[in-house]
Amino acid sequence: MWWRRGNGRRAAPAVAVVALLGVTGLGLVTVGLTTDPPRPPQPSTAAPPASRPAPDLPPLPHAVPTLVQIPAIDVRAEVVPVGADAAGVLEVPSLDRPGLAGWYRHGVTPGESGNAVLVGHVDSPAGPAVFFDLGRLRPGHIVRVTRLDASVATFTVDGVGSYPKDHFPTDLVYGPATGSALRLITCGGRFDERTGNYVDNVVVFATRTG
Repeated sequence: MWWRRGNGRRAAPAVAVVALLGVTGLGLVTVGLTTDPPRPPQPSTAAPPASRPAPDLPPLPHAVPTLVQIPAIDVRAEVVPVGADAAGVLEVPSLDRPGLAGWYRHGVTPGESGNAVLVGHVDSPAGPAVFFDLGRLRPGHIVRVTRLDASVATFTVDGVGSYPKDHFPTDLVYGPATGSALRLITCGGRFDERTGNYVDNVVVFATRTG
């Protein structure tokens, strides 16, 4: 998709490429604004955010997520299933509905054992999108995911990382987990006017606490 920026030039959509175990790669597509979204501190990918000890909670059964709420950044968004295309590129909700979040449906559902993954646009031609402020989250912030069975899985943020696209923490996002965890992903970092891409991915790491 192409769109005209305010300066009259045309910019390609920003594509953040992230890897998935067993798949060539995943990409989540966002469209750049003139200004960058808020950025978290730039951690070393060799020193990921520390995970909190998982509480002794039984895993929830499989149930598709329908709503994500992040009070600290005023997010209340419908969640829709997304997959990956034949090239291994992660699908995201349509830019016509930038307020939606996507759940990677080939993984676990939030609350099950393992790492559940939610993705969303950082911005759109209309302005900030669902995960524009994701980089403002800090350890201790709460994420609640309502599921189709009316249960709510509550997660506490362990940390936020900003990773260059070619150093995406694949194992930490899609790898095995001892408990129930959540990963939130969007684009971030500097917007490269030359390529029309954001240079990083912002990843929020969270552990189920309720």
